[in-house]
Order: sequence, then structure tokens, then C-alpha cells
Amino acid sequence: MKFTDGYWLLREGVTAAYPSGVLDVVPGKGTLTAYAPTQPIRNRGDLLKGPVVTIECTTPMRDVIGVRVTHFAGGPPAGPHFDLTGDGHEGVVTTGADEAVLTSGALSVSLALGDTWRMEFRAGGRTLTSSDARGMGFMTTAEGGHHVREQLRLGVGTSVYGLGERFGSLVKNGQTVDIWNADGGTSSEQAYKNVPFYLTDAGYGVFVDDPGKVSFEVASEHVSRVGFSVEGQQLQYYVIHGPTPKDILRRYTALTGRPALPPAWSFGLWLSTSFTTSYDEETVTGFVAGMAERELPLSVFHFDCFWMREFNWCDFAWDPRVFPDPAGMLRRLADRGLKVSVWINPYIAQRSPLFAEGKAAGYLLKRPDGGVWQWDLWQPGMALVDFTNPEAGAWYAAKLEALLAMGVDCFKTDFGERVPTDVVYFDGSDPERMHNYYTHLYNRTVFEVLRKHRGEGDAVLFARSATAGGQQFPVHWGGDCESTWESMAESLRGGLSLGLSGFGYWSHDIGGFEGLPDAGLFKRWIAFGMLSSHSRLHGSSSYRVPWLFDEEAVDVLRAFTRLKLALMPYLYQAAHQAHAEGLPLMRAMVLEFPDDPACAHLERQYMLGGDLLVAPVFTPEGEVAYYVPEGTWTHFTTGEQVTGPRWVRERHGYLSLPLLARPGAVIPVGAVADRPDYAWTHEVTLRVFRPEDGSRTTVRIPRHGAEEGAAAEPVEVTVVREGAVLRVDSTGGSSPWGVEVVGGPSARAAAGTGSLTLDLSGF
Repeated sequence: MKFTDGYWLLREGVTAAYPSGVLDVVPGKGTLTAYAPTQPIRNRGDLLKGPVVTIECTTPMRDVIGVRVTHFAGGPPAGPHFDLTGDGHEGVVTTGADEAVLTSGALSVSLALGDTWRMEFRAGGRTLTSSDARGMGFMTTAEGGHHVREQLRLGVGTSVYGLGERFGSLVKNGQTVDIWNADGGTSSEQAYKNVPFYLTDAGYGVFVDDPGKVSFEVASEHVSRVGFSVEGQQLQYYVIHGPTPKDILRRYTALTGRPALPPAWSFGLWLSTSFTTSYDEETVTGFVAGMAERELPLSVFHFDCFWMREFNWCDFAWDPRVFPDPAGMLRRLADRGLKVSVWINPYIAQRSPLFAEGKAAGYLLKRPDGGVWQWDLWQPGMALVDFTNPEAGAWYAAKLEALLAMGVDCFKTDFGERVPTDVVYFDGSDPERMHNYYTHLYNRTVFEVLRKHRGEGDAVLFARSATAGGQQFPVHWGGDCESTWESMAESLRGGLSLGLSGFGYWSHDIGGFEGLPDAGLFKRWIAFGMLSSHSRLHGSSSYRVPWLFDEEAVDVLRAFTRLKLALMPYLYQAAHQAHAEGLPLMRAMVLEFPDDPACAHLERQYMLGGDLLVAPVFTPEGEVAYYVPEGTWTHFTTGEQVTGPRWVRERHGYLSLPLLARPGAVIPVGAVADRPDYAWTHEVTLRVFRPEDGSRTTVRIPRHGAEEGAAAEPVEVTVVREGAVLRVDSTGGSSPWGVEVVGGPSARAAAGTGSLTLDLSGF
């Protein structure tokens, strides 16, 4: 929210009170509290008037410093609150004549003492950012609203990322961003997944600990600062030190929650009925059979809204007119080796039998007058489940458990963004703070049902809405995109932005949701979709089976699906990293190459895991321009080499796109290409790309649960080049495996053999 009129003036009706300097500090055990009057103190009479800014600095974990800015502290506690986890780290306080300092690991905050306001965050002998004059303050608007604002200085050349799944430019500098979940599609300034966290390439990130509406001015109101404000009397934020962007994400997700590890089968191809298309069991069976006949590996079949009867969303009952034997149908799909997903949302239409049931029990969100909150947008007379009521959550969960017992495997948790504020919650939560947080309760409820019913490691959602912490309940998809080239590109921007906001896994509707893509766009989108974390064919009013576009689309889908399945040993290794460290599977280039200034703004390419560069094709002609960082990179499928740093222009047919292996990468490739959940360590081939003399690379290949149990230790393989010799040592493996130096020699080991040596003379 903008409060100023240029640099010198305030906007009409706005008054401001800024700290003019720190009058007093109170050190505590790992804490530092400062009191800053908002006018100069020239005599004792100036001490009789306010306001006074109270600044409390804490250390929830190493290399993280929290700052709470308060005006009036006497208000009622306003829930909900983000569930944060610290590591018990206790900061160190030092005070001197000129400053008071709180240190947490390598990060410190310094408060200048005296009549000049300045708060600096330092690490590595330099100032990362600071709160300067007229930055922090209390702002009152003409309407009487009271806001707490902070502005943190942005250094020259510093880029800002994150703030959720945002579909505009990947670099947020110059943008105004309101953290407010909305069902706005993928082509507007609105977002389904708003996260009050931004990451910079200057060694720090900032998380605003407020689940309500947080307004960010990113080098926009003040072009050398990032401003953020909340309505109310208090603002809490955390500065998170890196020094690298990866380190920042590791610490941010340690604070807000790491992504769960999705089951292996979820990484395969998902096929949907689409939304408003007409379908019954015969349609579904025809699609599944058509995929099998064309040798198109399929892992999950998804039933969208109309598996339930119209106007009954949600009653969680199969429409008997088109699905007379749902339990039998689910068995028949399971016999084909398929998992089944069904669409749900947290809204209960008036016609649904659950409406009367929920109303009578007090499970539906209420208006201040005690009546059920309702409207007609989306479903006639619909209400919302009040997930702050534990009994309401259990009631909703019980309906899902019945579906799981019938044979459903997972849920697409749609919606959760259009949450009203003129309501009263069961637990007394502030409706404005609950607007974004509602989706967290909704998705957590569904995810916990799945975890309870299917066990740890086999729970997965296909969720649209989220906020900070929602990364714990994967997977998320990009929402309603159009079937255009521009929308494919904006979808990628949204996914990369979400990955820089702590979310490990992300998907999108291949071919676009709204409209009908032409065959060329559909085929290009297939390549992008199959080289994403999760891959789903889905549309609005048209089917997405490839043979309805052209026969080449069938070939393209087959080729890229098989490629993804062969890469499962590599992809699941990256998935483990997302789960353990909070690093996304699809990574903006700046995350892997923060020291390369050319990578700062790249948003039409990404790293899939740490070693594969993907540049989707966004033109009908197949032309693509992409940037290659330093070193000799290798096209994964052809073996052609490209040396960077430089820009490359290529033209690709539908069966290819730029997919390059990083110099020195070791990519494990599986021997199975018809399903994702196979024994990844059996017959695996290690593809080694341009190993440098003296290089040493260790690869950890996960074991799939069907092979040796989900908890089994991965196979660890170390590849070392010493002159003309490449030595490969395997520990923990017992299955046959092989090594292929791309462009050089290859060899295979018998079962139980722990090492191989290759001669690289002349390579």
C-alpha cells in the first residue's frame, strides 16, 4: 500500500509517525528490545507524548532474526498464526555507547543509539539491508485505518523474487504485490498462492509473519526500498541470512515447514476427464484403453467435478446416472495399474444433503447474525466448511475416508481462495487474517486424511490455493491458464516464483485450461509438462487425449513420458532434496547460479533438479533462445556440446527441446520407461557428462518402496576422475548397474560388483 505522494509528501489524508531515534534498549536473554520515540527528545516535556515505537528483536533460529514493531500492545490476540518452528538458537546481545547489537550465527542486527534512526542487518562484514529514516512507521489513513509499515533498503543491482505463485515478471522489482488469495487465473496481478516471503540475490530473504493481507511495494513506492505494511497495531517480520539463495530457502522452509515427499507414482502422467466435458465410465474406459493401445504410459486417472451430480458439490457421492457401480469401476481401474484422483472443494451447495447436515451441526461458516454465510457464485446457495471447528474438520474428513475405502487414492483440492471476511469463525479467528489461512486448514485436513489412510510417504494432493507453510502438503498446480503461448510462459513464471517461495513441487494443465490449443501448442506444452515436477493432461470444455489433436501428438507424449520415467532415479533424488532441504524440483536459474548476473532475470528456462537445464519452446516455428552458464554443457539426448557463458539460438522439432546436462553432471537413468514406481537401482545407468580431471561427484539413488522398503538407505555412487582414469564406486547396491561417459567409454557391472574403472585416454 502506498502512503506517500512522491518523496517529500504524504498522500491526502495520511498521517505518519516515524521513529526518530532509539532512546532506550533493554537487553534480554537472546533478545533486544528498543524504544524509539517518534519525535526528537529535547526536554522532559517531549517524553509526555507519543507515539513510541517498540521494537523487539529475537532469534528463532540460527542466521534468522525476528523483528516485532508495535504501537498499541493492548489489543486482543488475533488468530490465526503461522505455525513456525525454531531451532532453539539463542542470540548474543552486545551494547556499546553508539549501538546495541543482537547476533544470530553469522547474522546480526544493529540499532543505532541516539537521535538518528537506523537499524542495520549485517553478515560477512557488510550491511545486507537496513531500516532508515522514514522507513519504519505508523501510518493512519483518512478513513481511520492504522497501518504499521517497514521499508528495507535495496542495494544497487539487487533483485527480489518470490511472494508466492505470481505470473508476472519473475523479478519483482517495480511491482506492487498484495498478499491476498484470489481466483484470478494466471494472467492477472492476482494469485492463488500468496506467500509473504521474498528472497533476494544479495544474501538475505524477508518473511512477514502475518497470515492476513500484507501489502508489498517492491522498489515501487520508494525505488531503493522494499516496503511492506499491515493494517493493525503490530508488524512481525524475519530477516533470513543465506548467504546463497539456496541457504535462504533452506532456513525459510526450516522455519515454516518442509514439503512432504510425494509418492513415486505421482510423478507419472495424470489424465483427466477435463471439467465440463461429458463423460461416464465408458468414456473413462475408452480413454484408458486408448492410452494403452498407443503405448502411452499412464499412472493416474482424475475425475473432475461431474463425478458428483450437478448442484450437489460437494456431497462426495458418485452420480448414479453415469457411474452406477463406482466401487467396481475403481477396482477395474486399479486392476489396470492406475491410481485414481477425484475433484473436491471446501464448498457445500445448498442442494447437497451435506448442507442441511452441516447447518444443523454448526459446521458451516456463519454470518455475524448467526445464519449460514451463503452466495450463488460457483454453486447455488453454497456455504463453506468452518475448518476452525475441529468437529467440522472431522466431519469433512470422514466423507473423504469413505471414498478412500472405496478405492480412491488422492484428491484434487480445488478452490479455497474466495473466502469471505464478513463472517464469524468457530474459534474466534480474525476473518481478515483467516482469508489466506483458510486454504492451509483445508489442505492440511485433506492431506492428514490421506496420510492416515495411505501411510506416510503415500499421501499427495493436487492443490490450487496456498499460503506460507502450504508447501508441507504437496502437490500444487498453477490454476486456470489459457490455451495460448503467452499463457504457457506465464505459467512457467508462476511455477518458478512459487519455487522461490519455498514450494518443492509444482504442475500445470498441459495444453492450457481455458480454450482449445492447436496441435502445435499442445505438443510444445507436452514437452514442458513432462519435464515439470508433476504432469497432468487437463482442460475445461475439451478433452486432452493426444489423438484428438494429431498422431504426432501421440508420438510426442510417448517420447517425453518415457523420458521422464527413465529419469525417475534422478528426479526422485531431487524430490528427496526438496523434502529434506526445501529446494524446489524446478529451479529458477538464479537459484543455481546466483553469481552469474545473466541469470538474474531468466524466466523462460529453468533447472530441473541441480543438473538438467530445460528451455521450453514458446514459438510455433520451434525457435528458442536460451542462456548457457559457464562451462561445457551437453544436450542430454543428442550428446551435442555447447560452451558457455553465452546465448544460444536453436530450432527444434516437436520431439525435442533444449535439455542440457551440466558440466560434470552424473545423471542416473533407469531401465524402465512404462511406470514411475520401479526399482530405480536395478539396471541403472550412470550417464557422466564432461568430468574434469580431479572432479569428484557423489550421487545418491533412492530405492523405491516396492524394491526394498521406503525407508531403505539409497545407493551411493561416487565418480572420480584422475587423469585418464574414471573410477566409479558403489556402496549399498546389489543390482547390476552401468556407467556411460557421454561421448566416451561405457561399462557394466555384474550384480554385487562395487566398482568400475574406465579408461578415458583420448577423451
